[in-house]
Amino acid sequence: MATGSDEHASGYFPRWKLKTSGVILPEERLPWGQTIIASLQHGVAMSGATIIAPLLMGFDPNLALFFSGAGTLIFFTVVAGRVPSYLGSSFAFIAVVIAATGYSGKGPNPNIDVALGGIVGAGVLYGIIALIVMWAGVGWVERLMPPVVTGAVVAAIGLNLAPVAVKAVSAGAFDTWVGLLTVLIIGLTAVAAPGLWRRLPIIVGAIGGYLLYLLLANGFGLGKPIDFTQLSAAPWIGLPKFTTPTFHADAIFLIAPVAIILVAENLGHIKAIGAMTGRSLDGYLGRAFLGDSLATIVSACGGGTGVTTYAENIGVMAATKVYSTLLFAVTSVVSILLGFSPKFGALILSIPGPVIGGLSIVLFGLIAAMAGRIWVENKVDFSAPRNLITVAVALTAGAGDLTLKFGAFTMGGIGTATFGAIVLYQVLATKNEGNGSVTPPAAQAR
Repeated sequence: MATGSDEHASGYFPRWKLKTSGVILPEERLPWGQTIIASLQHGVAMSGATIIAPLLMGFDPNLALFFSGAGTLIFFTVVAGRVPSYLGSSFAFIAVVIAATGYSGKGPNPNIDVALGGIVGAGVLYGIIALIVMWAGVGWVERLMPPVVTGAVVAAIGLNLAPVAVKAVSAGAFDTWVGLLTVLIIGLTAVAAPGLWRRLPIIVGAIGGYLLYLLLANGFGLGKPIDFTQLSAAPWIGLPKFTTPTFHADAIFLIAPVAIILVAENLGHIKAIGAMTGRSLDGYLGRAFLGDSLATIVSACGGGTGVTTYAENIGVMAATKVYSTLLFAVTSVVSILLGFSPKFGALILSIPGPVIGGLSIVLFGLIAAMAGRIWVENKVDFSAPRNLITVAVALTAGAGDLTLKFGAFTMGGIGTATFGAIVLYQVLATKNEGNGSVTPPAAQAR
């Protein structure tokens, strides 16, 4: 883990060392050609959700894409280029935004400015939490969310998203087979493709699945053809329609608590990345929170969605073993440029649902599986009833999408699993039972 002295020695940003094979760590980089191609893969992984989430809330998808890139650059700068993450549209805001604005679900949201004020409020609350972490350290966060809890949160996120992936490939037998063949293409690419291609299973799967669907549906009439009408009509270059927020107390009180969910998501993602890279990134946890909060505020001030670190891109890193932070800087610049291209947004939206479903099955599954690595790396003891019950309840709540309602505020399965795991773990504490894990060497050093 980089420390302040490390940063002083190498400058604020790391000096990325060229590496052409094996695991590529955050302070390393691939050759520039491979970096650009690998960055495009991350763009493919995040673009579907980043564009779909704003559509569900009545936001401009191209504007959301633009601010996801800008937000990622903000995050990249705040964490000094040492935490590999991409920030995309957060699904945690969907239910509360719809409730706060009375959105009908069709077309542009006429009260988007009200939602933006609430999202700014969430970003401010998130920033306050970040500053507390930066001032007081991460010890209280680790006590509140030890490895057994963070692993449960990571697994719950993947399992909660699983029905979305399955539904996307379940409309009919044709859709199911296309989705499964897309999964097969990804798997074969990841384990058997030569050289560079082995690092690009997601983008190869997306292209291969798209072409397969195009051949079978548009060519042989076996499924619903891809409609290229909107793609043809969309202009290549167009300015996003920026919108400024208005602030209403009721909307702010309704939307701002989503910040707690963003904290849990970001913490789980940071722990997952730490497990994958074999190093602790806890020293950058406060900065990661702050970067995410600033990105959310900036996005909402211009008409974009709230943003969060993306599990989809963590799934890509798990599959490729490339953790270079430069990938995300390149991806963010591309996203900003593509935010000015309605043609690109139309192209992404033309990807057939079964292909998106196949990609999601792999990515969401990798997220859930990453929990196992967190538990193994931290030697979580599942013979301890406290640990076992905490994980069991969190996984069931997340996978079953257990929803709780508090007046107008609705907490979905991810939030329920997150807070349930945190609260249950603390409630079940006993005098003679520890946290069921061995303190990692990095934590011992601190």
